[in-house]
Amino acid sequence: MSSWRGRLHTPRPKRPAEAGASSPGAAMSVQVAAPGSVGLGPECLSPEELVRQTRQVVQGLEALRAEHHGLARHLAEALAGQGLVAGLELLEEKQQVVSHALEAIELGLGEAQVLLALSAHVGSLEAEKQRLRAQARRLAQENSWLREELEETQRRLRASEAAVAQLEEEKSHLEFLGQLRQYDPPAGSQRPESPPRRDSLASLFPSEEEERKDPEAVGAAAAQQGGYEIPARLRTLHNLVIQYAGQGRYEVAVPLCRQALEDLERSSGHCHPDVATMLNILALVYRDQNKYKEATDLLHDALQIREQTLGPEHPAVAATLNNLAVLYGKRGRYREAEPLCQRALEIREKVLGSDHPDVAKQLNNLALLCQNQGKFEEVEQHYARALSIYEALGGPNDPNVAKTKNNLASAYLKQNKYQQAEELYREILSREDLPAPLGAPNTGTAGDAEQDEESPVAQHAKRGCSKGCWAPGCRSGSQECLPEVPVRT
Repeated sequence: MSSWRGRLHTPRPKRPAEAGASSPGAAMSVQVAAPGSVGLGPECLSPEELVRQTRQVVQGLEALRAEHHGLARHLAEALAGQGLVAGLELLEEKQQVVSHALEAIELGLGEAQVLLALSAHVGSLEAEKQRLRAQARRLAQENSWLREELEETQRRLRASEAAVAQLEEEKSHLEFLGQLRQYDPPAGSQRPESPPRRDSLASLFPSEEEERKDPEAVGAAAAQQGGYEIPARLRTLHNLVIQYAGQGRYEVAVPLCRQALEDLERSSGHCHPDVATMLNILALVYRDQNKYKEATDLLHDALQIREQTLGPEHPAVAATLNNLAVLYGKRGRYREAEPLCQRALEIREKVLGSDHPDVAKQLNNLALLCQNQGKFEEVEQHYARALSIYEALGGPNDPNVAKTKNNLASAYLKQNKYQQAEELYREILSREDLPAPLGAPNTGTAGDAEQDEESPVAQHAKRGCSKGCWAPGCRSGSQECLPEVPVRT
């Protein structure tokens, strides 16, 4: 019995089937250990490489599991047909080995599948993290944009509040002035006053009332212009410039003119009548700031454009020449100003006729230029001719007649002709009540801003000057003021 047991446990050569039954464990150990056989630890592998090798191991384990299932079936069939005890124990032992190997394979497959699922989950988490980061960047940009919009809105709100406060102040001021009107005396109890003088900018365009009063002059100017009229947008812009300049807000008026000038040059080109009109407006703004050189350069440019587009004998050319002559006069360059004023006079005589009020006004300006050069003979001729025009149109009681006589009397005083000056001053002072001025003394061309609209006495009371008004800073144009001289009775 013992010898039989000894033979049963004596090692013997394995049959091919036995070798095949025992080989799965060895093959399994080789396949499972394959990833570590390269000598690389898990910390040295990238996630992609680890997933790739894990999938290779899964494939190997699945193949090994299929092989072990085949061996298990073969052993089961062998056990069913084996009758010997020794052979039965050996087959049972082999079957147990294969079963343990299958359990290890199933465990390895489960762990590998968990690892693959975990890798896929980590990949999805990484993608979600990148998406959230991109969304955070977009939100940060949007937040920055919203902050900028908020700051801009707050800035506009502050500007609007400041504008509202200013308008409220102006409104209260106007309401106060309206309340004061009830204390004004009746209109019939006061003497008629001479019309207030226009600002040098305000007379850039003729008013509608003047156009209605002298339609013939306007028609003649329109005929000379070939149908060209100053656009309404420039008139509106001109009114805004008057408002800002009247308030002394030149920092607003000048950029407004320059922006409009750039827009006109882009839309119509530089050589266009509208551009010349805008240059004339800007020149008058500079003149009110005593920037005579800049104003002179702009008027030269406007003169060149108007001569090219409207013709050398257009009323607007005469107006530009007149403005240019006044600027030269304010700078003391009377010799250069005289030919410009003379040419403006010739154009107006040809276009408007020799007996037009604008011709008389131009004669007054020319006479004052000659007076500053000591050409008193020409001064007397120009004043006498202007006086005859005013008397013929408005009669001896026209205020323009008194103003021209005042200018002529000043010229007499400078020549020591006191008797002639005294006679003229007596004629002026003897007229206590003067009717309204002639309806069209200023219906000339756009840009003509040199004729003072106040009486000489009012000018003298306001400015206190006793000489001509060509001095820099004087806004009264070319009109002479009444000198302080005693009048003998």
